[in-house]
Amino acid sequence: MSQTLDLLKIKKALKDFSTERDWEKFHNPKNLTMALSVEVSELVEIFQWVNDGGENIAIKERNKIEEEIADIFNYLVKLVDILDIDLEKVSLEKIKVNAKKYPVNKVRGRCIKYSDL
Repeated sequence: MSQTLDLLKIKKALKDFSTERDWEKFHNPKNLTMALSVEVSELVEIFQWVNDGGENIAIKERNKIEEEIADIFNYLVKLVDILDIDLEKVSLEKIKVNAKKYPVNKVRGRCIKYSDL
């Protein structure tokens, strides 16, 4: 399944939403980063006491998980918008950096930190 994400459409919708509520004054990098952390914690909480990989709870709690992921994504989009970060560019650059840190021939099938290679 191919998906296209319209980041500009999402940025505009988020900006309109917060502007209508006069919340832009609260949306600074510190506050957005803190809100992002809280939302990630709420996602973590869903999986916190699961003893397997979480696949079963992911099915059972699908709606809650989707809501938390949407919150995380929306705060991240607000943050990159305010900081004027090209999310696609920095994401692809980071993948390249990680590819150098984790060469396939050394890490394939292994869960190991690059500093321990």
